[in-house]
Amino acid sequence: MLRSCYRPLERCFGRRGDGLMWNMDIKPHASGDYSIAVVQANSSLEDQSQVYTSPSATYVGVYDGHGGPEASRFVNSHLFSFLHKYTSEHGGLSVDVIKKAFSATEDEFLRLVKRTLSVHPRIASVGSCCLVGAITDNELFVANLGDSRAVLGRKVTVSKKDAVVAERLSTDHNVSAEEVRREVKALHPEDSQIVVYTRGVWRIKGIIQVSRSIGDVYLKKPEYSRDPLFQPLINPITLKHPVMTAEPSILRKKLEPEDLFLIFASDGLWEQLSDQAVVEIVSKNPRSGIAKRLVRAALGEAAKKRELRYSDIKNIEKGIRRHFHDDISVVVLYLDHNKINGGNARLKPFPVGYTNAPTDIFSFNADSM
Repeated sequence: MLRSCYRPLERCFGRRGDGLMWNMDIKPHASGDYSIAVVQANSSLEDQSQVYTSPSATYVGVYDGHGGPEASRFVNSHLFSFLHKYTSEHGGLSVDVIKKAFSATEDEFLRLVKRTLSVHPRIASVGSCCLVGAITDNELFVANLGDSRAVLGRKVTVSKKDAVVAERLSTDHNVSAEEVRREVKALHPEDSQIVVYTRGVWRIKGIIQVSRSIGDVYLKKPEYSRDPLFQPLINPITLKHPVMTAEPSILRKKLEPEDLFLIFASDGLWEQLSDQAVVEIVSKNPRSGIAKRLVRAALGEAAKKRELRYSDIKNIEKGIRRHFHDDISVVVLYLDHNKINGGNARLKPFPVGYTNAPTDIFSFNADSM
């Protein structure tokens, strides 16, 4: 049964002496154990995360908002219900089901923007990266928009010695990568300024780094960028065509005995730590509290860059803290293959009567926190 936390985030997870950090040390899921941690840097927490478990499936969502928290909260309250709807209608999870759920979430958010633009014009500029992982019937799906990232910790044998290596499972849709810049430029050959280098990074139209998202309506629907209600809120831009999409990249793979654990995290983690560094931390430390350990490691790196101590970063207030690091959300999912292979694949991934939680909460299957 899905348990939804209707209380403020710190009362759901429990604040444990780390300032703006909340975490859940360890809980079981259908294929092993999982751990969650989040630390706030923005004035309003723009990251949202959720884990859903049933006897036969586990779903993870990490949603990194930008421009405000509205889009990530919206995704948190709608995407899993659309996944449930289309999984039920199509008899199981598939790449097509995931694409339909992403598209429905995008369309529903656009309807919200249309309804509320007159009283809340800024909502046309709010968006969210969207990373989803799903395990069912010994098969893993990873879908993403933006630059949150999923990484697999995989056991390999080198010179008769076992090691754990990082394998990236998602695609970063961020124009800081040359490949993504080429992709965006190829889609807009008529616009020589589609990607420009400004304020120390590459940005689409000098505005945004990610090329795919939920929301960011004014960059997908040019008529919004020309709306008199909205124009005072942005720098003047002229758009003839959409410059972003909500088309997810999707990976599908069978899980193998060498696949040990998965890390799903917003880019706040990956800005500070490499894929391999994260995998090594997970592989060398106890399960309980592992997500919190990763967040602390990232904060430690952020502190070093500014010649500060971890305790200094920890005591900086939200809002101001965004100058030192981003919001960070981490979900670590351990894969116990005796559980994966022993599950009942005939059970539906989402039970009858599943509904999602309200927009301002994290929701996941847990008896207590």
